[in-house]
Amino acid sequence: MDIYSEIILDHYKHPHHHGLLSDVKDHITVHNPLCGDTITIEVMTDPHDRIENVGFESTGCAISTATMSMLSDRIIGKTCEDVIQMTPEDIQSMLGVTLSPSRIKCAILGQEAVVRSLEHKA
Repeated sequence: MDIYSEIILDHYKHPHHHGLLSDVKDHITVHNPLCGDTITIEVMTDPHDRIENVGFESTGCAISTATMSMLSDRIIGKTCEDVIQMTPEDIQSMLGVTLSPSRIKCAILGQEAVVRSLEHKA
């Protein structure tokens, strides 16, 4: 097993920012109908449109949960605009592994959730 696979497995088993935030009332849920993965996310922003905190719950495969965990670490402190402009290639690069087209859909589910959440706040 390579180091990237070990990192993904660790984020799956011990996801960062897992659990919904107690002081945020709005959440967004996204669903991948191809595999059944679901992510519910809450994003807290500051007055300058920077992400302060993220909380999520997920059901599904290791890739969707691990990616959401890694993404939550990466986006805290970034502007909403920077996060919205992230591409699927950015997500795959963050993971450090090459994914099949069906697994890419699992990997970008968290990004979709974050973007929808931020657009919902606007």
